Amino acid sequence: MTTSIQGAASQRHKAAPAVLVLEDGRIFRGRAYGAVGVTFGEAVFSTGMTGYQETLTDPSYHRQVVVMTAPHVGNTGVNDEDPESKRIWVSGYVVRDPARVPSNWRSRRSLDEELRGQGVVGISGIDTRALTRHLRERGAMRVGIFSGNALPDEGTMLAEVRQAPEMKGANLSAEVATTEPYVVPAIGEKKFTVAAVDLGIKGMTPHRMAERGIEVHVLPATATADDVYAVNPDGVFFSNGPGDPATADHPVSVMQAVLERGTPLFGICFGNQILGRALGFGTYKLKYGHRGINQPVQDRTTGKVEVTAHNHGFAVDAPLDKVSDTPYGRAEVSHVCLNDNVVEGLQLLDRPAFSVQYHPEAAAGPHDAAYLFDRFVSLMEGQRA
Repeated sequence: MTTSIQGAASQRHKAAPAVLVLEDGRIFRGRAYGAVGVTFGEAVFSTGMTGYQETLTDPSYHRQVVVMTAPHVGNTGVNDEDPESKRIWVSGYVVRDPARVPSNWRSRRSLDEELRGQGVVGISGIDTRALTRHLRERGAMRVGIFSGNALPDEGTMLAEVRQAPEMKGANLSAEVATTEPYVVPAIGEKKFTVAAVDLGIKGMTPHRMAERGIEVHVLPATATADDVYAVNPDGVFFSNGPGDPATADHPVSVMQAVLERGTPLFGICFGNQILGRALGFGTYKLKYGHRGINQPVQDRTTGKVEVTAHNHGFAVDAPLDKVSDTPYGRAEVSHVCLNDNVVEGLQLLDRPAFSVQYHPEAAAGPHDAAYLFDRFVSLMEGQRA
């Protein structure tokens, strides 16, 4: 074991130099981690101390460079059971102190090997605490990671970062969603059929519904209302996903058709923003967003406080202090973040529809919000009755 550790440490010491360049000109220097090359994206930070494999494979992180606030990353390696999709979606990865060797009975390879195998450019050995504080103060911004033995000069790197596309105005759901419908069968007795519109769905989400006797028909982001109702659903689900909800006109129109028909509806994350837009509320970009598995949220319908998993850089602009009139009846904010009062959930009072801004499937993260899938089941039971 000592020889392996020393060998891994030696390899890391020999890693190529790497530079992280923010669009405001701040520069961090470290060593290459994962693939060597160049990548661009939006710099965001995740506060989760575990669950890095689920984070990397979450389609909601498409075109984002994720900074891990936990200083030590990679100690459990990578296995073949925990990915939330078929590939890593982050455009870059930033860690302070990568594990020298993985140590877990489920591990099949190291995190560094997985990043290299999938061509994900990363950087290690930088002060991620200083970088996180910078992003908290200045806000999420474009970033580039450059690694290799022949790096451009700082001016050239900064110019390339500033030419990269911004997240605001980005329409990304179709880039990460399935192109063909597929079915996740119910586990045990089938009780309901749900049409799930894939805007960047995680694998655990239909599994959580299947555990409750739901047959889930996962549909592409381009699915129409006719496609949704072709599966004769008892309920309709809108998933998480990347990008700016202000660009998501097609999913909004499909959701409005579902609301018109009064079919039980549940949305999470991007789906919450789609419901907000469908009801007539606006959306806006948060300064640095919520990302991690330790975010406190209050369910205002019960008063219960939940620790929840988040990944969102946009939010719904809805009033916290009153019930709002919408084209589909009365609506109210059902959940709120206790850190900053950001809207974390919506519900209609006159139709069977609700949504939350976070990830109740708990992959990774706590299981405090698992009851939301039961609430969706209750809506479908009520509609059937």
